[in-house]
Amino acid sequence: MNSFGRAQHNESVSNAIITHDLGKTYGDRPIVRNLDLRVPEGCVYGFLGPNGSGKSTTMKMLLSLVRPTSGEVHIMGRRMQRSTRRSILGGIGSLIEAPPAYGHLTGHENMRLVQRLLGLDQGQVQRAVRTVRLQEHLDKRVRDYSLGMKQRLGIALALAREPRILILDEPTNGLDPAGIEEMRRLLRYLAEQGITVMVSSHLLGEIDRTAQVLGILGNGRLLFQGSREQLFSRSTPDVLIDTAEPERATTLAARWSAVREGHSVRVPGVDQAATARLVSHLVQGGVPVHGVRRQEQSLEDVFMDLTGGRGL
Repeated sequence: MNSFGRAQHNESVSNAIITHDLGKTYGDRPIVRNLDLRVPEGCVYGFLGPNGSGKSTTMKMLLSLVRPTSGEVHIMGRRMQRSTRRSILGGIGSLIEAPPAYGHLTGHENMRLVQRLLGLDQGQVQRAVRTVRLQEHLDKRVRDYSLGMKQRLGIALALAREPRILILDEPTNGLDPAGIEEMRRLLRYLAEQGITVMVSSHLLGEIDRTAQVLGILGNGRLLFQGSREQLFSRSTPDVLIDTAEPERATTLAARWSAVREGHSVRVPGVDQAATARLVSHLVQGGVPVHGVRRQEQSLEDVFMDLTGGRGL
């Protein structure tokens, strides 16, 4: 495993990736703006955002595939620059876009090419293959692999150098439910082994069940970064009020933007204090209130609210 040296400032001790005011502009069009990422060591970091939000560009800047227009990238406490680029990248594995394997070669031949190119020993290659559970398929040509097997081979190629950081762009793209479940288990396992995994995905439910930390981009800006609990605490779910007189309740609660739904009334975005005032107002108006509850929210609900309704 490559040495990254000592962290140069306190926050780098616990963060594998840090960016300061990272930006990328093409012509007069900003793609990424003033990005301050904090990716903790040894976690799965879910990187989310609508199409065109700047996720892929950001990942490519972290890998030095795209040169930033402004700002800095720090990996394990070291600043990414020309003099450090090669040694830093030696500790990062990545899978960006299509898996980097030759279809006319077998899985074993692809792994052997990487072994020779990077000067790895046989033990490193074998451990990478075992980690993704591909041992029984190495003698097959890659063009005959399923998409899930190709993705696993791509991750094995990235893991062979025993990186401390793994950056994956849409690793579940095109996989069936079984393949997605297998990928989820793999990413969690890698994090348990101390590898920092940064993964982008359009499958919010999978990220929700896989990532410990979330980062959400919108129009090139970081809209949120933190735990799932912190994200949900920023969103106020709708309140549902059960009543025998929903029509009259809707009228009385018009200033709260209430909407009738069957025998219930939906009131969007009211906190606990406002909910108490609303219920008191309805009771004083003679409306029987049988129950008050908040609608359960999914990550997709909170994401849509945070990004202004733009999908992935």
